[in-house]
This record gives sequence, C-alpha cells and structure tokens, in this order.
Amino acid sequence: MLDEFYTILQNVGEKLQCNCFSIIQCQHPESDGKRYFSLQSSAEFPDRASMMEVRLQAQEDEITLLKSSLADALRRIRLHDQLLPLLKQQLICFLSHDTVRSINRKQNKTKKNTYTHTLTKGPERRIKPLVSAEKIHRIKPKMVSTLSHNKMSIKMFIRGRPITMYIPTNIHNYEDLKMEPPSERLELDWVYGYRGRDCRANLYFLPTGEAVYFIACVVVLYHINNRTQRHYQKHTDCVRCLTLHPDKVRMASGQMSGVDKDGKPLQPCVHIWDSITLVTLQQIGLGTFQRGVGLVAFSFADSGAFLCVIDESNEHMLSVWDCNKGTKHAEVKNTNEAVFAVEFNPSESANIITCGKSHVYFWTLSAGQFTKKQGIFGKYKKPKFIQCFVFSLTGDVLTGDSEGNILTWGKSAADVKTLGKGAKETFQIMKQTRAHEGSVFTLCSLQGGSLLSGGGKDRKIVRWSADLAPERECEIPEKYGAVRTIADVDGEELLVGTTRNAILRGTFSDGFVAIVQGHVDEMWGLATHPSQSIFITCGHDRQVCLWNAEEHKLDWCITLEDYGLCAGFCPNGSVVSVGLSTGRWMVLDLRTREVVSESTDGNEQLSVMRYSPDGSFLAVGSHDNFIYIYNVTESGRRYTRFGKCNGHSSFITHLDWSKDGKYIMSNSGDYEILYWDIAAGCKLLRNRFESKDREWASYTCVLGFHVMGVWMEGSDGTDINALCRSHSERVVAVADDFCKVHLFQYPCPKPKAPSHKYEGHGSHVTNVCFTHSDSHLLSMGGKDTCILQWRVMGGGGGDRRERLASATSTSTSTSSPEPQPLLSQEPFLAKKKLQKHISPEPQKSFKPSIFRGILSRS
Repeated sequence: MLDEFYTILQNVGEKLQCNCFSIIQCQHPESDGKRYFSLQSSAEFPDRASMMEVRLQAQEDEITLLKSSLADALRRIRLHDQLLPLLKQQLICFLSHDTVRSINRKQNKTKKNTYTHTLTKGPERRIKPLVSAEKIHRIKPKMVSTLSHNKMSIKMFIRGRPITMYIPTNIHNYEDLKMEPPSERLELDWVYGYRGRDCRANLYFLPTGEAVYFIACVVVLYHINNRTQRHYQKHTDCVRCLTLHPDKVRMASGQMSGVDKDGKPLQPCVHIWDSITLVTLQQIGLGTFQRGVGLVAFSFADSGAFLCVIDESNEHMLSVWDCNKGTKHAEVKNTNEAVFAVEFNPSESANIITCGKSHVYFWTLSAGQFTKKQGIFGKYKKPKFIQCFVFSLTGDVLTGDSEGNILTWGKSAADVKTLGKGAKETFQIMKQTRAHEGSVFTLCSLQGGSLLSGGGKDRKIVRWSADLAPERECEIPEKYGAVRTIADVDGEELLVGTTRNAILRGTFSDGFVAIVQGHVDEMWGLATHPSQSIFITCGHDRQVCLWNAEEHKLDWCITLEDYGLCAGFCPNGSVVSVGLSTGRWMVLDLRTREVVSESTDGNEQLSVMRYSPDGSFLAVGSHDNFIYIYNVTESGRRYTRFGKCNGHSSFITHLDWSKDGKYIMSNSGDYEILYWDIAAGCKLLRNRFESKDREWASYTCVLGFHVMGVWMEGSDGTDINALCRSHSERVVAVADDFCKVHLFQYPCPKPKAPSHKYEGHGSHVTNVCFTHSDSHLLSMGGKDTCILQWRVMGGGGGDRRERLASATSTSTSTSSPEPQPLLSQEPFLAKKKLQKHISPEPQKSFKPSIFRGILSRS
C-alpha cells in the first residue's frame, strides 16, 4: 500500500513541476523580449490574449487538482502510519493467545469464513486485517456500523475527486425522492448601486420624475420623490451605455458581449425600449457588434429616426441604424484609440461628432458613405483626452478635456494659399476657457444657453453663461469622488453621478445629498440581521456598509484599513463581526459604530465568521486552513480563545453550527467536508457517518448531502460561490459564477435538480443571504459592485420534514441504492470562466495559491 502512495506522490510531483514550468513560459515568453499581455500585443493580436488566458486558466485548474491529490496522498500515508500500530496494540490487548491460535487454525483449515473488512476512519482510509467478521464484532463493536455504510451513502465527483455523502436515516429510499422546483419564486425588488466609476453620460431625468441609470445588467428607473424603483431587465450582460430619445420616452441601452457557462461568446446588442411600459421596441445589431456596445446616441433633427452606435472592437466601428426598421444605414472604422462620446448635430442628422484620446472627429454621412475631418488644435496644446462635448445654441461645439479647459470649436474657411485650390473648410479652436483643475469630465447644456461643467480633481460643478463667463460654483464632498455626469431636473435642481458610484441630488445654494450609493470594488462579505430588516456588506473598497432593506437606504458606512471579506451578526443583534484580508477581525457596535473587540488569527485572509445559535461561540474560518473558536461573553463584546480546529488540508470556505451549538460542519478549498466536536475541545470527528442525522442551525456549506443537487454536471468545484438555506428550511438560494441566482427546494440531494434561475448580475455572484423573516433574498455581485434585493413570492405549507416524509412514505424497500456519481468525473475541466468585464483582475480572490499551506504543513 505504501508503495502505491509513493508512486502517486512521484507522478504528481513530476506533473506538478511540468505544469508550473509551462505556466512560467506562458507568462514570460522569451521570443522578441515581449510579454503576451502587453497593450501593444493585444492591439496587434486581439485573440492572443484571450487564448492565453484560457490556456493559463486551464493549467491553473490542473495544478489545483494535482496539489489536492498530493495533499490527499500525504494524508493517507500519515493516517496509515498512525492507525496501523494502534490496531496491532488493540488486537494484542483484546485477543488472547488461544483466540489468535484458534483464528489461525480456522484460516488454515478453510478460507470460506475469511472476511476482509474495511475499517473506515474517513471516506478513503482503509486497513485490511485478516480477522473474521465475528471476531471484529466482538473486539470493537462500534465498527459494526461501518459494515454496511457503503449501502447508506452516495458519492459525487468534483474534478475527479470522490466525495462521500451519507444518507440520513429518515430517507428510506433515496431513489424515490422527487426533485421539483420550489413553489417560491423571486421578484426583483430593489437595486443598490450605480455604475459611475468607469461609464459616462449614463444618468438622465425623465418627465415622469424618474432618474434613469444602470448597474450590472439592470437599467433602473428611480422616482426621486416617491423613492420607488422600476427595472428594465432584458439585457443579458453588463449595460455599458444609455441615451434618451428626443421624445423623452424612448431609451436606448447597449450591453457587453460576455460569455456563457461553456466559454462561448454571447452576442451584444442595443435595446430600444419604452420607459413607461418597459416594453422592448427594437433590438439593434444582434451579431454585428464586437465585444460590446460602448456608445449610443439618437439623432435630433429628424425626431430620433436614427441611432448611432460605436462598438468595443479594436477599430471602434461607427454605425448608423434606422430605429423603426432596425436596419443598418452606414458603417465606418472610427479609430484604434479610446472613444468617450458621440452625438448627432442637433440641426443636421448627416453630421456626427466623436471624441476620445487625443482626437475630435467631425463626420459627414452622404449616400451611405462617411467622410471624416479631424479637429485642428493649431497653436493650442493638444490634450491627452477629450472627455466630453456639447453643442451651443449658435451651433458651435464645446469640448472638455483632460487639461481642465473648455474648447470652443467652429468652422474655418480653407487656407487656399497654404493648402491649394482644392482645400476644404476645417474645424479649429475658436476659444479656450480655463474651467477646472484636472479633467473636465462632463458638460451639460441648460435651457437658455447656460452650461454646467463637472471637474475631476477639484470635484467642482461650475455654471457658465452663454458666453462662458463663470456664474456659480460648488464642490461635492470628497467621499463621493469626482463628478462623472450631470442631469438637469428643473434648471435649478441637479442630479450628479460620481466616480464613487453615488448619485447626488441638490442645488448650488443648498448643497447636495446622496440618494443612491454603492460599493466601488469587488464585494464578498454579506450578513443579515437576526431580527431586523437590515444587512451588512464589505468588500475590497475597505468599506463596511449597513443597509436598511425596508427603507432601501444606506444607514451608515465606515472605512477600514484593510478590505473586508466576511461578516456575521451576533444572535442578540447588537454587534457584528467583520473578517479582513490580513487575518485580523473586529467586532462593531451597530449603534455607535465603534470597535468593541479586535483580534488577529494568522496572517492570511479570513473567509467566514459564524456565531453559534446561542451566541456563546464565534467560529472564524481562515485561509491558513484553521478554524479558530472563541468564547463570547458580555453580549458579544468580549472574546477569549477557546480552541482551534486543525485538520483541513486547504483554506476554509464555509462552515455551519449545529442547532445545539456543539458541532461544526466545514468545507475547504480542496472539496473536503469535515465535522468537529467543539464541546469536546474542537475535536475532529473521524467517523463522518455519525453526523448524517445532525440538525444544522444554518446551511451555507456548498458541499453536503442536503445540497448535492445544486451542482451542475461538469462543475469544477468553484462554480458555486455561496448558498443559503431559508430560515423556514424550505428553499436554498445559490450564487454561481455565471451571473445567476438559483432557487432550489430544500433538501436538494439528487443530481440535476430543477431550479428557478434569475438574471441581473453582470459578474460572478459572490454571496446570497435571506432576511430574518425570509421575505427577501439579497444577492451580491463581485466586479459589478451591485446588490440586488429579491422579494420572495409564494410558498407556504409544510416544512422540509413533511416534504421528506411524503417523498419516502410509499417506499417499502429498506435497502439503499449503490453509490453513484452525481457529477461527471472529469479531472481537468478546461472551460473558460465567466469574464469579469469591469477589470482584468483575477476572477476569484481564493483561486491563486489555492493550496499554499499544504506542502509545508505535510
């Protein structure tokens, strides 16, 4: 047996070394001294970066499995060495010499009674003594229960690794269980957040009193006085641009392409829809645009008959479409540089202007063909970026640039002496006005010819007269970031979108207050209050936010030194604990926002904070493979170390307490399920079979018998980021890597279980959690920085015990089925993960260095 293990170790080591060398070659190619991921390479070879990304991800997945196999082999060897002397000693103590000689005589006489027994101390740990089953029963009675344990379990495979699940005793016939979609359904109730950090001109005010903006895959219509929301939800990926029709009713919104769960690209398009009925009127350009739609604009001179679209391809293709027919009228290559804005000339639909990095282009459309003229900077310094532009009442073009200037552009007669007889008119700068310190991010025209400008570095909003004389100015608070876009409400009142994903409402005289707020970076931590409709979030932006789910507002927000990754409320509801990226965690008083306790466990990030049902213990799961247990006193204000759970071979991902508060179930990054007896001193329970009937106060572990059915066929173990069972124990919500929120019935122990699927997020969904009354479900996106609040509809009648009883009442068989694989046994699943469109950072915070501590600990 040891020879087999050492052979496995040698093969795994050789393959691991080979793959590591392959990845180094991918990241640092020697040819030409260039990196594949440079900006120059991506421009020249648009597909190379994506191909290398897929290859690198596949190799990372393979290394992850190899490390998992290595850790498992080391654990088996260690267990074998520990268990064999112990078994020999027990046999010597309990068996007399006569009994041994009697057993040997029987074995020599006949082999019919010989029994090879498997002693199980875990899912795959076996010792085979040649002793009769009858003697083993007499020697160690508690081993008898393992004789038929294989008939009482079922295996699921994740990336080739078998995971044994034991069937609870109240399920008499596993095959008779019927998996049906739950009677409960979800309906989008509220959207928290706004995408202002990297999008422009995405805030409009409608005559209905609603502000229109977008985040993730949802366009939000928020009534600023009634504080109600409506949602346009027809997009299948992140919305990136938005524009309002001249009739102030129709809207056009464009989305990114994205990929499906198999890594295949989805087709981007533009939706033209009615803002009153939320009905889609036209779908423009399906299958035409590359990568996504970056900018859209309606024509004005012909009452919005045409729509201009610029896509996200390398050439930023500019196309004009007939809005009524949905057909393309003309198309031309724009530029390889970034494009920030596009608009039709309000007096002539044949004229279009675009601006962006170091350019202003004036386009003329005639007989289906485009001609282009570039703006001439002449004696003025050419800025790095032209950020925005508007049209004045006189027909001039006003641009805002990265130098803080407003430039006035006009037509100039051709210089025949210099350019010759055939020279045509040009567009040149007529006037330069110093406006802001830093970039001018936005310009907004007001009725009467006045102009508003919004600054980046100085965060100022300035009102200008028609001849660009400054009239009034104000500065928005620093915590909201820079001015991203401005929407006029009534000439006095303004809506301001900021770079820190907030929407402000106010006037120059009264100042501005936030009506929409959100996180500005990837989020992972989410927890709901045990008795109130409030919840807390934390993420990579180092913000900890407390939200009111009933009033749909942010109660308070504090900024930490490090970013938070997990959170948990104390059962008494007075304090909340937050785990940080450095191994430090703190306890906050909800009323005063003060830190009442603070501690550090290891130097790696924390992944889960979970109180016991009575609040007497706190379990802290860390990426250093340990679970730290603390005694909690003084109503959650005092914490003393009780013990440490040591046994996982990879980082802790999820854990749950039993209803009696004595046991913990935990999952780790190498797909391991372990059980712990906390009352007995954080003791690892070797016999997992004994935990099959244990009742759990919460169920957030993604691996377990009761939630096996939530895994899709072919899953690689990281496709599900989080799940949460409702307090009624009727349904379980699942957050996956493909922007979906699923709702399954609970329990869900059979493969390919049906579910209700809900879209809205534009990135991997990192967490889900039910409110205390199960009236709402909260889901949190990663890179889309969006929190969606879903209303739970329907349901009622019966709990999970009644459902299990009804499913098994007709069963007469007492035997259980043989173990069968739940998921396809594919060791290396080379599928491309869902792209995170917000930034090219790693998709998950726990994927790199997935088994950092295994080799050193082994």
